[in-house]
Amino acid sequence: MALRVSKRLLRVALLVVSVLGIFGLVLHTTNSEITTYYVDKTKELVDSQKSWWNSEAAKSEESERKKAEQDAAEGKHLQDVELDDAAKKLEEDATKKLEEVVGGEGNGDSKTTPLKEKEPESTATDTKTTTVKAAFVSLVRNQDLQEIVETVRNLEDRFNSKFHYPYVFLNNEPFTPEFKSAISNVISSTVDFGLIPPAHWSYPEWIDQEKAATVRQTADYIYGDSESYRHMCRYESGFFWRHELLDKFDWYWRVEPSTKLHCNVDYDVFQWMQDNNKMYGFTVSIKEFESTIKTLWSTTKEFLDANPKFIAKDNMMDFISNDKGKTYNLCHFWSNFEVANLNFWRSEAYQEYFDYLDKKGGFFYERWGDAPVHSIAASLFLSSDQVHYFPDIGYFHNPYNNCPLDQSIWQKGKCSCEPMWDFTFQTYSCTNEYYDFKKLKKPDGWKKFRN
Repeated sequence: MALRVSKRLLRVALLVVSVLGIFGLVLHTTNSEITTYYVDKTKELVDSQKSWWNSEAAKSEESERKKAEQDAAEGKHLQDVELDDAAKKLEEDATKKLEEVVGGEGNGDSKTTPLKEKEPESTATDTKTTTVKAAFVSLVRNQDLQEIVETVRNLEDRFNSKFHYPYVFLNNEPFTPEFKSAISNVISSTVDFGLIPPAHWSYPEWIDQEKAATVRQTADYIYGDSESYRHMCRYESGFFWRHELLDKFDWYWRVEPSTKLHCNVDYDVFQWMQDNNKMYGFTVSIKEFESTIKTLWSTTKEFLDANPKFIAKDNMMDFISNDKGKTYNLCHFWSNFEVANLNFWRSEAYQEYFDYLDKKGGFFYERWGDAPVHSIAASLFLSSDQVHYFPDIGYFHNPYNNCPLDQSIWQKGKCSCEPMWDFTFQTYSCTNEYYDFKKLKKPDGWKKFRN
């Protein structure tokens, strides 16, 4: 129990100290006149204190002190104690002043603007309002271990050490113990290693494998002779999101070996996408090699003619076509980096689109890539405001960089890239066209990349 000291006790203590001080002076002086003076003063002081001690004011104060102690002992709060008239008047005046400052109780009569709550910023220290079911997904081979370890370590340093999202690694061959151990050693979260079902990494029954082999022998474009590259493009287009390890997730961030984040990402990208109703996000866009997709657009138009219900009202046709859909301008989002909602690929529109493309055989008879397939689908089946470009995520995949031109973004992210390396507004990039389509303000200095 706390000690309570009344004003009366304080006055008694003051009196004792005063008396001791005066007697000290008396003992240290030889002048009888001075001695008589201090003795007389001491007597007057004691008499005055006796008089106050017995006064009605002192008795009233002591009574109030005892009542306050009793109220506290019974657990009463200050607001439970009855106020006298003077205290009530002070409280009323204070309440009036407060209402004048904050604009009353919302009755519309106030001349001042009500205070507004500050909107929260997305940072690493924010508390999530909803649970985001998301993961990093990487299709990778055992022989790419060194490259993917460096990529993941960089991803942890720049982003995931703050958010701890899990990883899913997929391979058409079993991962080695060395691979699993090395990855587990550099991450801050959980990890799953999955084996791709053979049916998802093989020729479907309707493909003429001899025809496909002939195409590979005569192809004169990048990866034209590669059989595994074609299986990869088909898998990323139509099957990765069907893997059982991804069933529990709604979002993914694609990760590939030898890629790099140039800048710190201090906000939760998945949370931001979900909160802002985005479905697909990218960092680099580029034009596809036309020789690899000779019939992709004509096949797409056949599908659209048969299924107009899947075309979004506010679509991005004018981003991927310069003539209202007659031809494809080859623009696509570079899918080695993409943050997207898995439920889009699981949708009826996308699954039927992929199945239609798959039956045509273009993944093997040509070299249809997952990037133009994803991009065409996102541009046509999603509303334009559901597709997002990340100007603040500095990214590298050989040979191109997404490096922020906006100096405030570059400095805030502690970016390690040089803005002069940026690919965003170079002539072979399509992000300039994306800015024009979305009517976005371009950063200072963008024009120098168009010369």
